[in-house]
Amino acid sequence: MSVLVFVLVGVLVLVVGGCVCVVWAARGGPRWVRGVALATQAAGELVRLSGRRGRRPGSDRLGSDSDA
Repeated sequence: MSVLVFVLVGVLVLVVGGCVCVVWAARGGPRWVRGVALATQAAGELVRLSGRRGRRPGSDRLGSDSDA
């Protein structure tokens, strides 16, 4: 198997583990789980904001208010 496949599987494992920690922390998990959940949510927010940076306002047809 390719190194790229191993990298992608590793990223997938980290994402799934982070999501599990977010759910566990919402139910009152230990301190380290809350830390991992916070890091996961911060990383998700950074990914979300970086995806918006490259777009012009109003270029997103599904989410823009300019069509209303």
